[in-house]
Amino acid sequence: MTLTIDLMDETGTVREKDQQLVVRLLEHAGKMEDVGEAELSVTFMDDESIRSVNRDYREKDRATDVISFALEETVEGEVAVNQPEGMPRLLGDILISTETADRQAEEYGHSREREIGFLALHGFLHLLGYDHMNEADERRMFGRQDEILESFGLGRDTDGRP
Repeated sequence: MTLTIDLMDETGTVREKDQQLVVRLLEHAGKMEDVGEAELSVTFMDDESIRSVNRDYREKDRATDVISFALEETVEGEVAVNQPEGMPRLLGDILISTETADRQAEEYGHSREREIGFLALHGFLHLLGYDHMNEADERRMFGRQDEILESFGLGRDTDGRP
């Protein structure tokens, strides 16, 4: 399995070791999910930037913690993008607000590393088709998320430093 992750830190606040934690976590999740060869991007941004994206694409005029844009997902009226055979899957983009992540880490009493990892994994699972629009889907997604975080060493009872 080869997972190519394009990281962009628009804030200049995400330490290299935290970026590498995200890469290792998503590679771990990719193996657990049997993703195969794939590409995605993760962008760290501030609240104002993610608020703008949330407003423009989701019609919600507020900052949020994570947004994902899945390239393999289509909505009514869209044409599905078919990947040429032998090419890596193009999963999509994950956007994470570092300001919201910092607030949530403090609120939940865990490290920034765990919160950023949690949000990156949450976005990654959305790229793979997981959702939480109803109770059954929510149990499935959050159960899988907890399982992956635990096996990586970022479970609820850790300080977020695997």
